[in-house]
Formats: sequence, C-alpha cells, structure tokens
Amino acid sequence: MAEDPKHTQETPGVSSGRRESTTLQEPLAPALDRPSSLAVAFQMDALSGIDIDADSSFALALEAQRRGHGLYHYAPEALTLRDGRVYARGRPMRLKREHGNHYQLGDWETLDLAAMDVVMMRQDPPFDMAYITATHLLEKVHPHTLVVNDPAHVRNAPEKLYVTHFAEFMPPTLITSDREQIRQFRREQKDIILKPLFGNGGADVFRITEQDENLGALLDMFTRLYREPIMVQAYLPEIRKGDKRIILIDGEPVGAVNRVPPPGDARANLHVGGYAERAELTERDRQVCRAIGPALRERGQIFVGIDMIGDYLTEINVTSPTGIQEINRLDGVSLETQVWDAIESRVNASGHIPE
Repeated sequence: MAEDPKHTQETPGVSSGRRESTTLQEPLAPALDRPSSLAVAFQMDALSGIDIDADSSFALALEAQRRGHGLYHYAPEALTLRDGRVYARGRPMRLKREHGNHYQLGDWETLDLAAMDVVMMRQDPPFDMAYITATHLLEKVHPHTLVVNDPAHVRNAPEKLYVTHFAEFMPPTLITSDREQIRQFRREQKDIILKPLFGNGGADVFRITEQDENLGALLDMFTRLYREPIMVQAYLPEIRKGDKRIILIDGEPVGAVNRVPPPGDARANLHVGGYAERAELTERDRQVCRAIGPALRERGQIFVGIDMIGDYLTEINVTSPTGIQEINRLDGVSLETQVWDAIESRVNASGHIPE
C-alpha cells in the first residue's frame, strides 16, 4: 500500500513501515519497496529461540515474505503509547528456512503502528497483565491497522474461559477456588484433571484419581502459584487416543492434527513430549465448528485453534494458535497460505490507507 508522505514529514525519526533498512543485504531489500506489498509487523518473542520446523509464526511470516510484504519484528515489551499514538521499537526482518541461519534483522527503528497495514499478535502466553496491556495498546490502532487476531476480543476470550460459552460441547467442568467444591466434584466424577486457568503448554496440568492422596497438596500448590480460580474437568479416557487440534480460518475448519500423549502422561501437548499424527474431521468436530465459527468470524478472530478430546471441546485458542506446520506435513497443505488469503481479503475490503 502507498505511503502517506504527509505523515512521514510530520513525524520525523519515526518509521512509516515503508523505508528500506540500511543493514539488510542488497538482494533481500526490494520486497520492502513493492507498491502492492503490505507493511506487516510481527509482535512475537525472540526469533533466536524459535523452532523453524514447528513454529506457526515462522510459517506465517515466511508466507508473508513470499508474497512480497515487508516484515518487521518487535517484542511485546517494545510497545509504547505516546500522545495517543502507539509505537514499537523494532527491526525489519528477512527469513529463510535454514537451521542456525533462519533470520536476518535490519537497523532498529521506531515503528508507528498506525502506519502498518497488519500487526500479527503472536507472542506466547501466559495470559497475564502484560499480555492484557498489549491488547489495550493494539486496540488503539485496530481496525485501521488490521491486528490479527482482534485484540479486544483476544482479551475477552482466554481459551479456558471463552470455551465455556459453548458448554453444551464440553466435558463436566468446574471453575472455582472453593476447595470443598473441588472435592465434591472429584467425588462425583471419580477421575479429574486440574489446570491453571491461564496456563499454557501443558504446564501444571495434573490428573487426580478417586483414591489419590495428593489433592490437598496440589491445591496448596495452586494457591501458592496462582491467584485465579482453578479449572477442574472430568478426566476423559479418550485422551489416550489423542487431543485433536483443529485450525479454523475466518470461522471455517481447514485442517486438524492429533496430538498423542507419551506413555504415562495425561498431557498431549507437543511441548511436553506428545507426538503428532494425521487426523480427519468427524461429524461431531464439524458440528462444533459450525456452532462456534460465526462467533469467531464476527469477533475478528481470523486464525484460531480449538481442541477436541473424543467428542468434547476443551479449549478455544485465539491468543497464539499452533499446529500449522504439523498439519502441512501430514496433509500436504499450506495453511499459512489460507491465513494470508483471509488477511489480505480483510485489508482489501477495509480500503486501508496508512496514516
């Protein structure tokens, strides 16, 4: 999209998102200058620590680069609000799928996020006050600058709470800090799972059986580590067959991967030893997607992952969904292409002109 010279002149020293970095190698620079390209900022964690064979943000950024869009990287803590405008201290970036040499960064710039076409909010949880603050700041530029996903609705949809809007598809679930309620729930369900309400990646997730004597100690631990209520769910034996991650783009299911827990573990997260296998969508999966898809689309949640164990919906992940690369390999598809088709369609429909 074309640069607005007026804004560039009025804000000296601030990048409009269209200026070529002086430190990038010459063959890498032209994509930033293409008139039809978009200026895309990725708000994400350090590039040095990502797994290029598994990271969904890497796949999304690489596809944006392939389309000729100019890419910028900044960390969430680099956000600044000054005189009503939102800036970020970041750098132009170029990527390649080469282990140990997968990214190249240009000079530091102060990016005016109102001059960006798209901001990809891709930092990992925890969903804490720092995360919530970032959504408030990004809300100031959205939808003039398209933020993926819509930050206000990301803030209002933490995965273990938003899913309760669709309780008819969930396993028996309790969210409380009341220990007697938790003990009663175990008496009823016999076999339960305890999770931190705003956790991620399978951290601090425990299975407690009817005769397990560790419930009190675990409740002490949760009280010590977390101020929020605990999510308690009936244990689903189907987890031994896997936890299915389904990707929805603009509310439509486009692919799935089954994440199978390792022996002796009730967690299927790939971060903790689960492994990926090919998965098909069942009629129950499609029923759930039909129920939640319109709400996701209406709330500007372009890229979403939902989790199914057997016939039960357990989470709706709108913060930083993963699974793209696993599904691509298993199904021979390119989900990042579909994500960018949806993003570009929204940008074009908005008639966005950078400030």
